[in-house]
Amino acid sequence: MTSATLPAPVPHTPVEDILALLLGTLVVSFGASLLKQAGALTGGMAGLAFLLHYATGIKFGVAFFFLNMPFYYLAFRRMGRAFVIKTFSAVALVSLFTELHPHFINISHLNPLYAAIFANAVMGLGFIVLFRHKASLGGVNILALYLQDRYNIRAGKVMMAVDVVIVLSSLMLVSVPLLLASICGAVILNFIIALNHRPNRYLA
Repeated sequence: MTSATLPAPVPHTPVEDILALLLGTLVVSFGASLLKQAGALTGGMAGLAFLLHYATGIKFGVAFFFLNMPFYYLAFRRMGRAFVIKTFSAVALVSLFTELHPHFINISHLNPLYAAIFANAVMGLGFIVLFRHKASLGGVNILALYLQDRYNIRAGKVMMAVDVVIVLSSLMLVSVPLLLASICGAVILNFIIALNHRPNRYLA
């Protein structure tokens, strides 16, 4: 008995990639805007950008954009020019959209626990869209995708380990309840990625 031959994967078209970058970054940036309004955190480069924002007052979008700069070299060497271009575009769009969202939506009351959980869940969905179109949001994402492609270590597990460390380092800047809510949100985000983004499962 022979197994059925699977059809060859069909690559995404440039138009599909552009639409996915816009959709994914809009979703991620909306989640980041909710976290910023609630004073909550997440992991990865976004978490580091939030730490800088809360500690120094630097705009989140500016911090997020420049923190990712050193990682593009690794991405270019290991993952190719197309990945770097898409990732740079995604980082720039998230940096821009996060600063633009408050001009279009104003939430008068936002429960921090709800914000941490819902925002991270939304961001996780946005990450999946970007990952499936061979893009990321730089930093830890680049490292996680590289380790997954090279050593078959799930990206979600790598990101979860790094994210917990980043969130814990914020203890001096946020309250304990908000920190616990942020950790819960970061775990949810990475669970979504680990569940939906596995090697060889999505081949387009």
